[in-house]
Amino acid sequence: MVNIGFQIVHFVITILFFIFLVATNAVIMVYLERKVMALMQDRVGPKHYGPFGSLQSTYDVLKLLLKEIVRSRETDNAIFMLAPMIFFAPVLTAFVMLPFSPFMTTSALGTGILLYVALSSLDVIGVFMAGWGSNSKYSLIGGLRSTAQMISYELPLLLSLVGVVMLTSFVSHNGIGSISFTDIINAQMHPWWLWFVLLQPLGLIIYYTCGLAETNRAPFDLPEAESELVAGYLTEYSGMQWAMFFLGEYGNMLIVSSVATALFLGGWSGPGADLAFWHAHVTANPGGIFSVADLIFNVIAVFWFLVKVYALQGIFIWVRTTLPRLRADQLMQYAWLILIPMTLLNILVTAVLLLAVPQPYTLWVTGGVNFLLLIGYIILLTRAIGASPKGTLPPWVEARKRAARTGLGAPGLPKPPAASLPPGEPEPAASR
Repeated sequence: MVNIGFQIVHFVITILFFIFLVATNAVIMVYLERKVMALMQDRVGPKHYGPFGSLQSTYDVLKLLLKEIVRSRETDNAIFMLAPMIFFAPVLTAFVMLPFSPFMTTSALGTGILLYVALSSLDVIGVFMAGWGSNSKYSLIGGLRSTAQMISYELPLLLSLVGVVMLTSFVSHNGIGSISFTDIINAQMHPWWLWFVLLQPLGLIIYYTCGLAETNRAPFDLPEAESELVAGYLTEYSGMQWAMFFLGEYGNMLIVSSVATALFLGGWSGPGADLAFWHAHVTANPGGIFSVADLIFNVIAVFWFLVKVYALQGIFIWVRTTLPRLRADQLMQYAWLILIPMTLLNILVTAVLLLAVPQPYTLWVTGGVNFLLLIGYIILLTRAIGASPKGTLPPWVEARKRAARTGLGAPGLPKPPAASLPPGEPEPAASR
């Protein structure tokens, strides 16, 4: 009877925690995004409503709740109405397998990673339905872009996690790997600081990059390119329907950061997150449903998990503020010609090292080689995308720089070529 009551209480508390977290995370992240981007761009950001503008996001939520839902008569009503629900449902369901602490999880599923990948792929259907059902060229192009992008980056995202599964097979005593989030976190507990990011830094970078693309965040926000498509597949949506897509996007950011925390950053591990220590030093209510030691441990575990999650979400904001949007060809080439070969190479090298290097040097050699692969990946990336200011300046600026170096003086602005002038238009006076 006690066991059944405990399970009911556990389920209710966990579900309420996840719903509260999804709802409040969007409000918190919108406020942080505005303030952090304002700080990085030498602006002020929200400041009028609440202390330091902290109530601005809350008022935006109230506006969306009260805003009228307007749609064109030309839309396909059934598809148009179902698209936000199909997009948001997998986001909420994905929290079933995420362990924020040993207590704060609804189920320690043995197929956690596979279920996560399966649910994340369902978002594509909602996005495409939104683009198709809107019966708008802007929305359709945005939906098609997002579909191609999310399908392309789904493969390297999954392959980047294979190295972590192989590491669990080496760390575990039975030699069998696990795709359960809880088992992978427990594998990083001995010692608590030996997180898999130290052994698979390349896997974390590739996974996080694919997470940016899966959530349609900059520099992979081509489906919502406001300079080309107004708002992409969201163009025809308003009110709560638009808010469901918005909430789903920030929910996906939370999920990507949570999965990265669980698989690469030790999950809830951190100073004070030691259940044996609290059981040894706190004896109040021993053996009860909610012992004080268990309560203290789970609060500390959730705290460290959320600290890591919000640190990773902060990088989402940093990347959006820093990097420009990729072109469509760059986006697809990056996935198929760089990320997928690098993930396959990472799997091959990790497997060879785990089998060939003798203990106790296996993990250290594996981590060192993976850091070398990360350096090679960065060099390859800079070569592939041409990450250099050279060649990006206008020709007249290059001409002035060359003239300044040779001491011949700065030439004037060159006249535009004759072919660039419209037929019959006289030459500008300033260039005569």
